[in-house]
Amino acid sequence: MNNSSKVFIADGIDKVYAMGDVKVNALRDISFSIQTGEYVAIMGPSGSGKSTLMHIMGCLDRPTSGSLYLRGKDIGSLSDGELAEIRNTEIGFVFQNFNLLPNMSILENVELPLLYAGMPARERRTRATWALEVVGLADRLRHKPNEISGGQKQRVSIARAMVNQPAILLADEPTGNLDTATGKEIMALFDELNAKGNTIILVTHERDVAEHATRIIYILDGRIEHFEFRIQDEEEHVPVWEVVEA
Repeated sequence: MNNSSKVFIADGIDKVYAMGDVKVNALRDISFSIQTGEYVAIMGPSGSGKSTLMHIMGCLDRPTSGSLYLRGKDIGSLSDGELAEIRNTEIGFVFQNFNLLPNMSILENVELPLLYAGMPARERRTRATWALEVVGLADRLRHKPNEISGGQKQRVSIARAMVNQPAILLADEPTGNLDTATGKEIMALFDELNAKGNTIILVTHERDVAEHATRIIYILDGRIEHFEFRIQDEEEHVPVWEVVEA
């Protein structure tokens, strides 16, 4: 596998936050790669550094040292404008708290990334309607966020994330505010999107959510503790997880 097939390459990433005179090492010597079209879960307990890593991967933050390459570009060397362009065209974000604007309709919320990209109104409306159809909300276009359920809000969040047709979807605890049944529906939707070719990277502390991925990167105290790979048990015909120490 050559580097052209890899969407992310992390090489010795450290992230240090200064809190007064105290320095906090949120990430320590993080190295991995993610292939285009892969479905990866970043798993670990609260405070392990997984959300910090996602912020760096989403071009919302930069590493203190080390490098993260996105399609061969070192994000640490890019300008704020270049990072903003990547966030708006190459990466879709799905957040635990949905981050929907309450005074806008569902359709208008999904249109926002296209508005920022300068797309004409008619094309925006067509594309946003398509995205809402994909997530099963074609009959809710005019509703406001407070008029739909939590699971439907997360579907809107996913539609907004994919409306620019990015190759990469980053999801931070996407089922964290949902009941079990609704969470399963959302994860089934991610499975479908990955089957269609999207690279899915999700952050979670829940094992059952992580096991939708084909690989788990387990982080503890800012370091990668181990990797897990999903393989098929030939005798039982069920998936099992092979642990590889970092």
